[in-house]
Amino acid sequence: MSLLPRSSRPPRRRLTLLTVTALAGALTLSACAGGSSASSGTAGATTAAPTSAPTPGGDLRFALGASPQGVDPQQVGSNVSIYIARQLADSLTDQDPKTGEIVPWLASSWEVSPDLTQFTFHLRDDVTFSDGTALTAETVKKNFDSLTTDLAGVATLAGSYLAGYTGTTVVDEHTVTVAFAEPNAQFLQATSTVSLAIVSDATTTVPAPERLQGKVIGSGPFTLGSYTQDQGAAIVKRAGYNWASDAFDHQGEAYLDSVTFSIVPESGVRAGGLASDQFDAVGDVLPQDVPLVESGGGAILNRSNPGITFILHVNTSKAPLDDAAVRQAVQVAINRQELVDTVLSDKFLPATSVLAANTPGYKDLSDKLAFEPDKAAKILDEDGWVLAADGIREKDGQKLTFDVVYAPLFTGSQAVLELTQQQLRAVGIDLELRQQTPAEQSTTQKNGDYDTYYYNSTRAEGDILRTGFSSKFNNLNRRAADTVLDPLLESELSEPDAAKRADLLGQAQDIIVDEGYAIPIFELAQSIGVGKDVQGLGFEASSRLKFYDAWIQQ
Repeated sequence: MSLLPRSSRPPRRRLTLLTVTALAGALTLSACAGGSSASSGTAGATTAAPTSAPTPGGDLRFALGASPQGVDPQQVGSNVSIYIARQLADSLTDQDPKTGEIVPWLASSWEVSPDLTQFTFHLRDDVTFSDGTALTAETVKKNFDSLTTDLAGVATLAGSYLAGYTGTTVVDEHTVTVAFAEPNAQFLQATSTVSLAIVSDATTTVPAPERLQGKVIGSGPFTLGSYTQDQGAAIVKRAGYNWASDAFDHQGEAYLDSVTFSIVPESGVRAGGLASDQFDAVGDVLPQDVPLVESGGGAILNRSNPGITFILHVNTSKAPLDDAAVRQAVQVAINRQELVDTVLSDKFLPATSVLAANTPGYKDLSDKLAFEPDKAAKILDEDGWVLAADGIREKDGQKLTFDVVYAPLFTGSQAVLELTQQQLRAVGIDLELRQQTPAEQSTTQKNGDYDTYYYNSTRAEGDILRTGFSSKFNNLNRRAADTVLDPLLESELSEPDAAKRADLLGQAQDIIVDEGYAIPIFELAQSIGVGKDVQGLGFEASSRLKFYDAWIQQ
């Protein structure tokens, strides 16, 4: 589909949807997203049909499985952090979790230049921040400018979405044009993410560490009531909120008066607290705790996360993983289905590519990731790695051992990695587990003190491959710029044709898996336990929770 202007321009809303289709390839998340176990299975569905109309009021008590990084939507990246931060700030656009369509939010409409370098947004004129100030074009400019200056290096996802940013022009009070030096096909979807949420003018001048700890003013349906690092948080309904996107189920103020977040690391304790009415909803319910949730009349909500699956991101600059043969052996020595069946549940999927199956641009590489331990052993034999008496291979006096750095932000991570450790040992590879806090991980990542780095990255856009694997960004592979993968990851940004763009992303996935730059493990799925009286709690397009439509049945 062409993006060239038509001789007779349709209404703005019509132009908007045509542009989205060309850029995003008519994203459809519903087919693969996975539904609620308490509903009909539609992507983004929440609880069973309520027996009455929504009841305003009440406090929803939510137990998180890990400590949030902070509450600044532009800086945080973990699910538990976004559960809180997303409720505080809106974005220029939103993404429908059922269809993948980009829909208006703070911007009522937009146009994209034919060369994909300029994006003009027409803002609503009725939006205010919780400090009473109005949303203006100047506010949007200050947000994007600060993300590329003051927050550069700490708002890493936002920075990657704004790569090539040349500036924002205020056309009038409610019209703004964002410009890039090169084509940027991913930017429209990026404006729907929490990383590019719009905060108040005052917030853009607050130092990054203070913003993380709570000095954030947004236009969202909730405001921050309290936040204490490693202890919990509370959000409070914003009076007068009336600009929700069409991706939500209602308009006007949120139903809930507040949401109180507690940190409860043990899944069994969270599930027990839900069953005994200490909590109304809990995160990261492990399979063994599902019966406990259901015993109290509760239900489990599930939805797969789009984006990069949980992977071992390989540091290719350090032995033994600087050897491509070792990386190829590791790739086929892992039994991904066993990991899901043994440690997780049927709500999770084994990785079949570096992208999750519900991500636009996904390519099925399950044949390349099939469990073949005999093949792994043969590769290592031919590469000179000999089994020693302790069962670990050696070569030139060096053991075949490498580490994995991880943080327990997802409750099942340690169990997954321990079983992976057993699987690799079966072919003579020693995997050492190094658990760290997110802060420690950040330091480790910067200094390259890791062999593999375990994480996932959520985004309903295939361009997440570029930000994850281009040598121009974090470059966790620690590889030099090349003439194959890097150009592929750049070229998809300038391709307006959805099918051609998907082909480029598919080629990139082939290279990442073939070269062993990443060892895909499993697709993350949100597994949320809800009490019998909780209604309307649902997922946005990136499978993070949204509390705006939630209510407690009396």
